[in-house]
Amino acid sequence: MKIIMLGAPGAGKGTQAKMIAEKYGIPHVSTGDIFRANIKNGTALGIEAKKYMDQGLLVPDELTVKILLDRVAQPDCADGYVLDGFPRTIPQAQVLDEALEELGDAIDYAINVEVPDENIVKRMSGRRACVSCGATYHVEHIPPREEGICDKCGKELILRDDDKPETVQNRLQVYHEQTQPLIDFYGAKGVLKTVDGTVDSKEVFAAIEAILG
Repeated sequence: MKIIMLGAPGAGKGTQAKMIAEKYGIPHVSTGDIFRANIKNGTALGIEAKKYMDQGLLVPDELTVKILLDRVAQPDCADGYVLDGFPRTIPQAQVLDEALEELGDAIDYAINVEVPDENIVKRMSGRRACVSCGATYHVEHIPPREEGICDKCGKELILRDDDKPETVQNRLQVYHEQTQPLIDFYGAKGVLKTVDGTVDSKEVFAAIEAILG
């Protein structure tokens, strides 16, 4: 089962991807996680990717495609995977389709988690991340036990540059211009399924379970 998660930044698609991976026993492949690992380790790719991410811009296709295709070629992806954060553009989707076609394969579902922009700005500006272990919180929905301090390692929590309201607005603009066309792209292929992302995450997952069976 090969699944693509679609939706604006902050729509909750990452949370749903993890839940799908756990229930169906397939890897959750997040380009964000791959980039963050490279940034934390100070690799050349990470340094280059960070320049774009800090401005709320998309990482260029050539950087993203290479790392993603290497990842899904790993043995743990043999029975399927959930792609989170890729593809972000029509050219990326076309490259992915061509690569899968060469393997005699194809995407089974593109799940669109739909959330209005104003909800997303409120959600993301409330997020806090640990500077050390990367654990994430939300000032309203998942607050730490002590304000500004990570429950897991006791280090400082910060509002990441890419979660600041002005950066979120920029990311949403980029999303609408470059990524939203994927909804039509996968709709035309007959694999698009849309769920309401404004409800509780358990309700969103129940809707996804009904689709995947």
